[in-house]
Amino acid sequence: MAALDLTSHPGHLARRLQQAHYLLWNTMVSEETTSPQFAVLNALVAEPGLDQRTVGERVGLDRSTIAEVISRLSRRGLIDKVRDPQDGRRSLLRLTEDGLRTHRKLTVRTARMNQVFLSPLSAEEQQVFLELIRRVSDAAEGLRNPGEPLVAQS
Repeated sequence: MAALDLTSHPGHLARRLQQAHYLLWNTMVSEETTSPQFAVLNALVAEPGLDQRTVGERVGLDRSTIAEVISRLSRRGLIDKVRDPQDGRRSLLRLTEDGLRTHRKLTVRTARMNQVFLSPLSAEEQQVFLELIRRVSDAAEGLRNPGEPLVAQS
């Protein structure tokens, strides 16, 4: 049996892309705040006072992962949890002053990192690339959401 050409396998390419992103993130943005942690900070800048489940949905993190990310950000003093006045069982999340400062600082670094990350592509190619990976990512969300039909296999 001949070896497969993995350069035509989207999962292999996605993993390589993720490795490149991870390397750039750690060298250009932050070794302390991860990309998923930044996504949570960013979601709370956009919509302060979200609950943990909703933040997880906004940034595409499952229940256990979002719980760990929230816990780490809380321990670092970047977010606060406050009881929902409408529903005492729920906690709402908001950024602390340190959280806002961290978000501002990382936003600038993230923009620079994205320029480097996408630099092999022209401006037009960057737009097409982002649209295509957004479409594939959005479609893949259905794979983890129960009750949504999977694509039939041939």
